[in-house]
Amino acid sequence: MIISSDHKAAYDRDGFVVIEDAFAPDEIAMLQRQVDVDDRVKDAGIMADKDGRASKLSISSEINDDVWGHVTRMPRVVRGVEALLGEEVYHWHSKIMIKEPREGGAWEWHQDYGYWYHDDPPFPLLISAMVAVTDADAENGCLKVLKGSHSCGRIEHGKAGHQAGANPDRVAALTERLSTVDCELKSGSLLFFHCNLLHCSSANLSERRRISYICCYNAMSNPPLTKVGHGTHEPIALVEDAVTAWTA
Repeated sequence: MIISSDHKAAYDRDGFVVIEDAFAPDEIAMLQRQVDVDDRVKDAGIMADKDGRASKLSISSEINDDVWGHVTRMPRVVRGVEALLGEEVYHWHSKIMIKEPREGGAWEWHQDYGYWYHDDPPFPLLISAMVAVTDADAENGCLKVLKGSHSCGRIEHGKAGHQAGANPDRVAALTERLSTVDCELKSGSLLFFHCNLLHCSSANLSERRRISYICCYNAMSNPPLTKVGHGTHEPIALVEDAVTAWTA
């Protein structure tokens, strides 16, 4: 994947950028099939929102020897992150997220660095790359972002049900000054976003699943100061740049 100068400028200005059609239909079809047979999905944890609706979350600090781990090591993802960050990265963690129809819950406004900070990476040099495995829109609970909020720095976080949420008074004030954007994505799109970007999502009120795979990376220059943190601080061994190259 080639990150253009326009992509880099948008990321620096807004805290996120979308690459449409980053994955081909046959690659996405393979991921969609894998969701229904993968033990990682079957054993996914349940994260409830304040209304009792629950989303499924399977998270791993390891790069697993499965199709998801293959995506984590694909050049179009890793090199895309490095082009935006400006340096080599290592795998922090990755997660499969599923909102089932009429059941999938909301996620509170938060910054990933709001709680990753406590794992001790000293600087906000972490990026998430989210693959839209299914279409995501406002009806089925797509990601919402507060455009440009990554420039506000880290905000204090506390418990919001079973989740971590950013200080609600500060979020409310920022939503009056900054634009809220629904990141509506067609399956196959790839969304890169900064670890300090405020984001949330609504419950899935549709009859359609919302499935995403999120790979999170930290700069090689930014290992935790005093703690183990997530992932393994070593270069990523890249694989063939095609989901369909993976074999069980």
